[in-house]
Amino acid sequence: MIPSGVRVFLASQPVDFRKGPDSLLSLVRDGGSDPFSGALYVFRAKRADRIKIVWWDGSGICLFAKRLEKSSFCWPRIGHVRVQLNVTARLPPPA
Repeated sequence: MIPSGVRVFLASQPVDFRKGPDSLLSLVRDGGSDPFSGALYVFRAKRADRIKIVWWDGSGICLFAKRLEKSSFCWPRIGHVRVQLNVTARLPPPA
């Protein structure tokens, strides 16, 4: 389970989606961030309907992937920018 208050960073530049978790964490490190900080790092494919998220949970690397079937994710303008998301609303806990 991902702890509350975790920082989330988006890489607005699309990445090669053949990359695995180690290669994605290398991109985080090469971008000047600590890949083992506990933050979530979100990457997009060229097509805006796919994302990969890498996260160090303290014991290993987690890789999450999502592909939308009929729509696409809303992304910031493509560029060499790292975007940090802030929580604006809290979801109720699962029942």
